[in-house]
Amino acid sequence: MALVVAVLAVAIYFSTISPSAMQSMQSTFMSMLSPFLRTGSAVQENIGSVGRRLQTLDELEVENKKLSVENRELRAENNLLNELEVENNRLRMALDFRERSSFKLMPARIISRDSSTWWNTIRINRGFEDGVEADMPVVTDLGVVGKTTTVSKNEAIVVLITDETCRIAAKIDGTREQGIITGLRIQEKASEGFLQMNFLSKSAKISPSQQVLTAGVAHGSFPPGLVIGRVKEFRLRALDGQAIVEPAVNLASVEDVFVLIGKK
Repeated sequence: MALVVAVLAVAIYFSTISPSAMQSMQSTFMSMLSPFLRTGSAVQENIGSVGRRLQTLDELEVENKKLSVENRELRAENNLLNELEVENNRLRMALDFRERSSFKLMPARIISRDSSTWWNTIRINRGFEDGVEADMPVVTDLGVVGKTTTVSKNEAIVVLITDETCRIAAKIDGTREQGIITGLRIQEKASEGFLQMNFLSKSAKISPSQQVLTAGVAHGSFPPGLVIGRVKEFRLRALDGQAIVEPAVNLASVEDVFVLIGKK
């Protein structure tokens, strides 16, 4: 009841005041509300700004993920191109070696290795149907790999120069020293893949890095002048001198070879 009386009193009061007084009161009232209205508008603007920033961060995250994927793809493509370039250069060098060689070279690919005889034998995809016979030299443009042993129609087993049974008459380039190259008996892990050259004179003047070549003895499998490797160390023994030789060809990673099947 009291609230009704108060409302009626306020209504009667406003009905009795002049228009100019009413405008003055409205102006005062709006001036009092203005700070609150501005604050509300600012809050709304800040809320909108935060929303826009959050949206921008989401967009940046999506863009970053996209760029990361593209970057990985570009790295993969670059690695592939580098591998193709290396392969192309390797094949070009092999082709150049084949054209320059005075021998007939049959290209072959290594198709298998026996993990238990890693430094002993490999199998290639050429056989007697391709003109391959036993005891034919197997080489790359860098040097000697080994020689063929068992030959079938389309395949052949190659005994590597690192096998103890593969014996090659060899000489030290720039000297009169000659000896026999065989695989080095594996006594420790560090000796894997090296060769030994025996029957050198004890007074031989042999230094590391000197080149070792095939000597080309009569009725031998290997013609003279093929690169075998380089001297790694020279040792004096009771009856002779011995050179430890590092092969010119990385036999652990070689993939393509040539079988020397005769002279051109």
